[in-house]
Amino acid sequence: MELTSHLPAGDRERVEARLRQNLMAWLATVRPDGQPVSVPVWFLLREDETILLYSQPGTQKLRNIAANPKVSLGLDVTDIGRNIVRMEGIARQVPDQPAANKQAEYLAKYTERIGALFGTPERFAELFSAALIITPTKLHI
Repeated sequence: MELTSHLPAGDRERVEARLRQNLMAWLATVRPDGQPVSVPVWFLLREDETILLYSQPGTQKLRNIAANPKVSLGLDVTDIGRNIVRMEGIARQVPDQPAANKQAEYLAKYTERIGALFGTPERFAELFSAALIITPTKLHI
């Protein structure tokens, strides 16, 4: 994986596993007035090393990204601060992206949570219809 190629082998394996398996991350955007805003998100590391996530339309994070596409993404659950993984990147809304219920890998990762919180993948896809792609620019551990 190019994103982690600069890391020693042990760190690379740990970081790649976390990027694939963690269910939650914190997405940080910046409001036009300069105030940073962090929100929890579900995410999927894709084969091309971009990050896919879905949002409800009209949210503050989408407005922030439209004004300033620079974002940070930090993985949740940091093992009392010893297992930090965060990245910087450029985010963009992608209207031509298939809906969440049509993304097999996304569904495989989140089916249980989608069922518990939203009932069906179709309902989740209706509510969270704005797809975002983050292209990582820098990884921090």
